[in-house]
Formats: sequence, C-alpha cells, structure tokens
Amino acid sequence: MAVTQQLARIPAEYLASCRQAAGTSPVGDPRWDPPAADVLDLDWAPFLIERVCELGGLDDVHRNALRLALEGDTAIDLAFLHTHPHDIAPFGPKPTALSAAQVAQVAEVVERIDFPALLATLPEDESEAASLIGEGAEGIVGGVRRYVREHFDALRAFYRAASQRQFLVVLWWD
Repeated sequence: MAVTQQLARIPAEYLASCRQAAGTSPVGDPRWDPPAADVLDLDWAPFLIERVCELGGLDDVHRNALRLALEGDTAIDLAFLHTHPHDIAPFGPKPTALSAAQVAQVAEVVERIDFPALLATLPEDESEAASLIGEGAEGIVGGVRRYVREHFDALRAFYRAASQRQFLVVLWWD
C-alpha cells in the first residue's frame, strides 16, 4: 500500500464533533469519516508540484501559500486524530489543518498561480522534464506534465470549494 497525501474539507462543527467523540469514547474513536466528495487524494503529487514551482521560478508569496496548502499548520490541535488505534495518519507525520480563514487566504493566492506557465519552463522532452523534476517523476505513467497539472488543478478546485463553503482543511499522509 502506497502512502499518499489526503485532504479533507470539513466544517468546524464536524471537527468539534470528532474531538468530542474521541474524548467520550472508551477507545478514543473520533468517528472520523468525512464524506468522500470532500476528500482529495493527492497521491505523491505534492513533492512534484512544489518542484515544478521551484524550477519555474514561482515567487515566494505564491510558493508559501502553496506550501501551506500542501503542509497545513499545527495551530489546530489534532492529537485526537493521531492516537492509536484510530490514527488517521499511521504511516506519516501528524495530521495538520488550516482554519477557514487560512483556507480562504490560501485559495485566493493559489488561484492566481499560472501553473501552465510554470510547466512551460520545463524541457519539452517528457523524460528530460521528469529527470529535472526528480522525486520519482521518471516513473509516472502517462507523462509527468499531465499528472502534475491534473493534481494541481484538483488542489486549486478543492481549496476554492472549501473557501466558498467556509470549511477548514485537514491534511494527512496515509
């Protein structure tokens, strides 16, 4: 089983409900089960997306917002989601989250990233581009450009919808 990055957009009330469930459950079960329509599996794309942005010369403001979108923040206490036997991230770092206000800020900045222009800075030859990106890009079936673009577009749309709904985002590797 591969370890991939997962994101869930949820209302603050849902997170509070999970925290309460974990606190009252004899085994600490938070009953974490966000709707599938509100979960995004980014696979291994985060590393590749960040590398394309680095290679393309994306400015620090946009790179920092993207990093926050991909790594989250530790200000929201999610220890109850990182407790055995109900740990949602048993193979990766502790889950992180962004508040609804952070989601809105991230969504606004990520929306303005011209990702096709960043991809255009890569060598035209797909294998050369994959080699330059590194991080296992050489093994991506169907082309690294398509893979990275699809995942970036999904990330942008995910944050746009979370912002519109004033949801927070929880991130973890599973």
